[in-house]
Amino acid sequence: MTDAAAVRRGYAKGRAKREELIEAATRLFGEVGYHSASLREISARVGISHPGLLHHFPTKEALLEAVLEHRDEVDMATFEADLAAGGDYFASLVRLVRRNAERPGIVELYCILSAEATAPDHPAHAYFQRRYRTVLDRSQAELEQRAAEGRLRADVDPEHTARALVALMDGLQVQFLLERDAGGPVVDMAEALQTYVSLVLAP
Repeated sequence: MTDAAAVRRGYAKGRAKREELIEAATRLFGEVGYHSASLREISARVGISHPGLLHHFPTKEALLEAVLEHRDEVDMATFEADLAAGGDYFASLVRLVRRNAERPGIVELYCILSAEATAPDHPAHAYFQRRYRTVLDRSQAELEQRAAEGRLRADVDPEHTARALVALMDGLQVQFLLERDAGGPVVDMAEALQTYVSLVLAP
């Protein structure tokens, strides 16, 4: 094996191990939250030493940042691909919610971390502030565009409706998590969101 091939192989192995750590951290953060999660537990789940984990992520905050970035990359790549293929913004949101229902670990992660991150000293506080602002602004802009085109009910306020839309998606995730182990029917998050969207958009 040439030196260059050895370097490429080492890089590929390192990248694969980094992805394993992100997946393990995603699961653990979703199970117990950021503060209760242990780097040693994450490294044990992946089968490497604690110093080995620190080689990839020197701090717990760096690992959290990687977890959140990975989640956004996966979600946004699919969401933007929907839009690029000519999909409607709100129809694409509904499809994203439907995909998330098939990944309950991701739903857990978001619910627990977003609640924890309301504390100003939480390392993800600024991240969630930016994320909420981005989603609110984009949803409001989409609603305003529809209003200008006559595709929004006249009595619908774009700013308030954008906030209600985000609050609905968050609330549906909480209901989904609480109901999935209760033995009864589980809320269909995508269908509930579609129903709300249908109420505010003009026929």
